[in-house]
Amino acid sequence: MTATAPTPRVALVTGTSSGIGEAVVRHFCEQGHQVLAVDFNPAGQEVAERAGAAFFQADLTDGEACKAAVQEALKRFGHLDILVNNAGIQHVSPIEDFPEDQWRRIIDLMLTAPFLLTQAAWPSMREGGWGRIVNVASVHAQVASPGKAAYISAKHGMIGLTKTAALEGGSQGITANAICPAYVKTPLVDNQIADQAKLHGMEEQEVIEQVMLKNAAIKRLIDPSEVASLVGYLASEAAGAVTGASWNIDLGWTAQ
Repeated sequence: MTATAPTPRVALVTGTSSGIGEAVVRHFCEQGHQVLAVDFNPAGQEVAERAGAAFFQADLTDGEACKAAVQEALKRFGHLDILVNNAGIQHVSPIEDFPEDQWRRIIDLMLTAPFLLTQAAWPSMREGGWGRIVNVASVHAQVASPGKAAYISAKHGMIGLTKTAALEGGSQGITANAICPAYVKTPLVDNQIADQAKLHGMEEQEVIEQVMLKNAAIKRLIDPSEVASLVGYLASEAAGAVTGASWNIDLGWTAQ
């Protein structure tokens, strides 16, 4: 039996200049979807064009920029079917020393922006009777670690947003799911290693072995393409009965 080709859809993906976002854009383009890649970094334009996607530069800590990104997708493609909230940043510091501006920036980018993007995309999905919202959370949406108060708070909040969107969207053909990866081999993770080494008073290689992989049953970092494949499933026709769920891709971290 010949496999049925996926129905081409319109997708908006955030945080696309590298890592998981880049892998998701590439995966969607290979599936034949029309994609708007959104990133603050202008280098994301070359990444998007190489994959076959359009690019929109935006600082998603600005609410108006979130709305503008969705409007750009609607202007280019006429409608919007898939939203992948992936953009993220990190700051590692104990609560006592955590800078307020970093707290606000992380919450704005990683929780408020997904809400505003979902809100802006909702009418098009509702009118089309079909929508897929995939929120890239983290294993830190399930468990906590020292030094990441803002990141962990945002990721826990993203699970709540996902569940609420699932309940409100079910009757309108809109599903919402979250993906919770452990450490993925991305520039964001690479940039954390020095901060973690300072926080824990250890060498950088020790951070990978004793912090990042300490609770993992599978002792390796995750490849971004592995996360992109799961995003692709949750954004597909095949996942029409899946909503409100948190999908762990955590190397066995939460099996303990």
